[in-house]
Amino acid sequence: MPTRVVEKTVGDYRIVGYSLAGEETTIALPELNVCFDAGRSPREIIAIDNLCLSHGHMDHAAGVPYYLSQRIFVGTSPGKVIMHRGLIGSFERLMECWAEIERHPSPAEFYGLTDGEQLPLNRNLALRAFDVNHAACALGYSLIETRHKLKPEYTDRTGPQLVELKKQGIKIQDNIDVPLVAYCGDTADGKFFDLDHVRNAKLLIVECTFFDSDHLVRAKAGRHLHVREFPDILKRINSPNILITHVTRRTALGAAKRTLQKTISESDFDRITMLMDKPPRHARRQG
Repeated sequence: MPTRVVEKTVGDYRIVGYSLAGEETTIALPELNVCFDAGRSPREIIAIDNLCLSHGHMDHAAGVPYYLSQRIFVGTSPGKVIMHRGLIGSFERLMECWAEIERHPSPAEFYGLTDGEQLPLNRNLALRAFDVNHAACALGYSLIETRHKLKPEYTDRTGPQLVELKKQGIKIQDNIDVPLVAYCGDTADGKFFDLDHVRNAKLLIVECTFFDSDHLVRAKAGRHLHVREFPDILKRINSPNILITHVTRRTALGAAKRTLQKTISESDFDRITMLMDKPPRHARRQG
């Protein structure tokens, strides 16, 4: 069966994913070994070791059992499935049900986080959770890289001198946290957009579900973003690259893109990519 995912490069990052409101959302960053949400678990995410679940709605979470099952099937270790701590018990019971149905268990490693908590993914990369404004137990995540910078007072020292200072137990570097990617999942507007590790991420992945003027009530009821909110939100965001996901089928993507362009400034529009936007037919043929 052919894959449905799309692949795009946004800023420094390759994105592999698919996102339509109410149907399926999964956003993978293969080079960072991280996937946000499971959707229906397309094969492209199975090899990724860190699966971060934003909330428990089926269009984002249904693929979790399949992801775990397929990793065992292809002979890899269980991946880390990271979610709000309040969802852990439900997913443990879900995997028990599947073990009963299939007559064998799929090993799972669930990690629970709450607002402000951080989980190391490797030596220099950590995942930080933050509350978003959607369903119960809904989280966004920031990927934060720790970089080491030589302190100014030691910049004129030679390599051997620096080694000697380190042997003496002298700290010669400062650790700097750099927010690489922030993923907001499904959400209405909220204070989380003002967090430094969200607003200053090199790539911000954010939903914009509704674009028609008569969908404002739907947006509010479902705790989703409407395009009319974007001018104020973008004033708070410094990210040079913004990826929009979760557009409803109620609005054609071309119409949604034109509405967005009319609603926000030209400079803001230049930093936005819509995940499901396809190149013109002639460009696809040339590719």
